[in-house]
Amino acid sequence: MSCPCYYRWAIHASKTSTMTFTNADRTARVIEISRASGFDLCGVAPSAEFPELAHLKNWLDRGHAGEMRYLHDPRRHSPSLAMQGARSVIVCALNYNSSLPTSTEVPNEIASQAGPRGWISRYAWGDDYHKVLGGKLDSLIGTMRREFPEPFEARSYVDTGPVVERVAAKYAGLGWLAKNTCLINEELGSWLFLGAIVTTLDLAASLGLADTPAPDLCGNCRLCIDACPTSAIVEPYVLDARLCISYLTIELRDAVPEELRGPMGRHVFGCDICQDVCPWNRRAPVSALPDFQPRRNASKLGGTNSLFSPDLEWLLSLTEEEFREVFRGSPIRRAKWRGLVRNACIAIGNARMRPGEPRFEAIRARLAQLSAAGDVLIAKHAQWALDRLGLPENLPQDPEARVVPPTVQG
Repeated sequence: MSCPCYYRWAIHASKTSTMTFTNADRTARVIEISRASGFDLCGVAPSAEFPELAHLKNWLDRGHAGEMRYLHDPRRHSPSLAMQGARSVIVCALNYNSSLPTSTEVPNEIASQAGPRGWISRYAWGDDYHKVLGGKLDSLIGTMRREFPEPFEARSYVDTGPVVERVAAKYAGLGWLAKNTCLINEELGSWLFLGAIVTTLDLAASLGLADTPAPDLCGNCRLCIDACPTSAIVEPYVLDARLCISYLTIELRDAVPEELRGPMGRHVFGCDICQDVCPWNRRAPVSALPDFQPRRNASKLGGTNSLFSPDLEWLLSLTEEEFREVFRGSPIRRAKWRGLVRNACIAIGNARMRPGEPRFEAIRARLAQLSAAGDVLIAKHAQWALDRLGLPENLPQDPEARVVPPTVQG
């Protein structure tokens, strides 16, 4: 039996397919469809050269992109370069916030649990957002084709192409670009996945000619800048990716610079700190979508393991085959097995374990195995962790201390 809402929608589509739409009508209908598809926000921006993108070359020239060569794609300077004849950019946002504690709150939550725990960024606890948002965007395009009779081209992106979604989102009226470079919406905060559709369809922009984007409400706040353990926010609104824990744990394929390993703390995939401390996220609504809740499949995760504050010994012991099975359909696959094990070694080295503590000997034995294995990258980080086990005098006195590594200063 078909869903009643779909039946009403289908009838509406059949009636409207022969109607003549104004640009404003099309935009209103696109937003209506996006909400029906489950998106929390939707807006339309012109396919233009946004002012922020004029600074991209300077940012790249300063080396802030690190090894992310795809960011040098010249098409990123304007959405109009992503598609010939592009006229509009539809930007959709999906809330992925969870009711679970933040990374800055969790240490107290897990103090009684045996063995050291790591941290996986909130966005990677569940299914791959590229696929979740991508499916919704493609569905939106399909409905647009049924409703709007004129031919048009449309292509969707979720961090998968040359569109800088957060900048387009600003000019679609969805929020402002914060000092930590995230998009913040006054009502929803910054726990938002963004997806964009570049299209030749002529749509009215959400912001009229007399309108301006949402005002920057960061004010004098510096919480995100001061909280970053690696000083990756080198100045307000400027992020040096080479220092960012998300870059170090996901994008960097080589050895993590030694001066950054300590400040990485227990992060094994991504980092949430700058969003965790943001006042605009204190009352951010919680998403009920099951796609983004922490995976807890006992058969795949090994007993009671979860991707929320995961057990570091478990991560350290994963084989490549187990990694592929556990993280099938997960954004964590981007780090690859050796990257995740490398990161787990660093987190173990920062765990301040001491001889006699639960699982100390088992973890030390596993590190010794990895340090003697054939993978040079993992062996190097496993040995680093071994050198720090049980040696409090080698650990930073202030685990929250911020650093400015001399090897990557711009």
